[in-house]
Amino acid sequence: MSETPPGNLLLALQNPELYNHPVDGFQIIETHISQVILTGQYAYKIKKPMNFGFLDFSTLAHRKHFCEEELRLNRRLAEPLYLDVLPITGTPQQPVIGGEGEPFEYVLKMRQFRQDQLFDHLQETDALKPELLCSLARQVAAFHDNLEPIPDDKPLGTPEAVYDAMQENFDQIRPMIDDNHLLRQLDNLEAWTRTTFERHRELIAKRRKSGSVRECHGDLHLANITVYDGKVTVFDCIEFNEPFRWIDVINDLAFLLMDLESRREPALANLILNTYLEYRDDFEALPLLPLYKAYRALVRAKIALFTLSNPVLAEQEKEELMQRYRNYAQLAEDYSHIPNPYLLATVGLSASGKTCVSAVMAGELGLIRLRSDVERKRLHGLAPLEDSQSPTGENLYSAEANEKTYDRLAKLASDLLAAGLPVIADSACLKVRERALFASVAESQGVPFALIHCEAPEELRKAWIRERKSDASEATEALLEAQKGWFEPLTAEESTYTAHLHTDQEHVAEAVADRIRQHFGLPPG
Repeated sequence: MSETPPGNLLLALQNPELYNHPVDGFQIIETHISQVILTGQYAYKIKKPMNFGFLDFSTLAHRKHFCEEELRLNRRLAEPLYLDVLPITGTPQQPVIGGEGEPFEYVLKMRQFRQDQLFDHLQETDALKPELLCSLARQVAAFHDNLEPIPDDKPLGTPEAVYDAMQENFDQIRPMIDDNHLLRQLDNLEAWTRTTFERHRELIAKRRKSGSVRECHGDLHLANITVYDGKVTVFDCIEFNEPFRWIDVINDLAFLLMDLESRREPALANLILNTYLEYRDDFEALPLLPLYKAYRALVRAKIALFTLSNPVLAEQEKEELMQRYRNYAQLAEDYSHIPNPYLLATVGLSASGKTCVSAVMAGELGLIRLRSDVERKRLHGLAPLEDSQSPTGENLYSAEANEKTYDRLAKLASDLLAAGLPVIADSACLKVRERALFASVAESQGVPFALIHCEAPEELRKAWIRERKSDASEATEALLEAQKGWFEPLTAEESTYTAHLHTDQEHVAEAVADRIRQHFGLPPG
């Protein structure tokens, strides 16, 4: 049997005299597992005495433990928000928060934040700015990097556990739908999941063995991210179920990407992914993304069906939930489509707009972006924004370092293309040898290839260099001068597969993205 706290406790807690701080008024937020009392400056969260199997708050000891877990886990990313676990003593009619005596309940004390700063609200009001997402991606990358890998003796994150979680979706969804079209779709998704999992079983096992399974957030989506005190803050991770959070880091990220894509924000999802990869060298994980994103979409689809069983719902609410199921199931099906990889590579002198163009094109076309400025520093143990203090043509920019950088870009591009992912290499490619390297990669993988030649007036390029900040590029005006003698003009053959962009003109990247779609026979954006 579960312990049930008295029903009048919530009412009794709405007394300003119980709190050691000013109270602006009371507002209650209720979910199926908790109740949150908003007071203006602080929020107090009480766990309901529920047992759903995957979640057990049925005893006071369990609720205390999971309040403490919620505090511990969320302080990793949101320390300013998560303050303390406090006992509730006294009686349900006259409770005391943080008092002496035998507790009959526990409450998690948090700082209250503005609801209109939640990322889901910002997205719905077209206020989710790219700089917020870049900050989020960097934060998630650092978070994943700093987590301890799963101990060998902890039986979580294995290929079997990964597949069981995916199979559970199908087993639970199937009895809740009776539409033949939806059942056929579910059967096809189940078959695709099984064959895709088997194809990647060894990679899943390898990543666990190499430490990629970690104690992650587990519930990384827009409604659990806010701007607090001017900083992007991720909160409300999974505290109640270890298998839900001891997962591959790319599975953690997949939820955020899927959430953005379900909201028809593929360019923002692409920005998150490429920024994350700049700060975390985890290109190896990318073949698993479609599988994990489809899994996350089907979890959301399943929740819609679970909610549909509520007997008090109106007909319109039921129709909306059924449509939500269809939307998520369709998104999962979209992830199962056969990929159409191709390779693009930029060409141009420093500060000619290559980075801006490649970023826009990556968002427009869903490309993985490889940046020479980032990978060059990674080869030397530097973060993207660290200053190498290398003179022009020396150290990181010597001929030897340059060759190693292009070899790395080519190797990464080859691996990603082999996994079915389209790629854009953002680099100067001033030498015929460097451009030929990418052409040979595309040829060996049997995919289309194009060069994107970026040009801009010299004075404008100098101005852009002077204005540039918070970027991996270390180009200087001295480098611009030196590059004039390094650039080897495009050959006649190269010109046949080169698009020329004058980057001082507006919307050129979007225009060339449309040309690429048409040239390679891609679906419209």
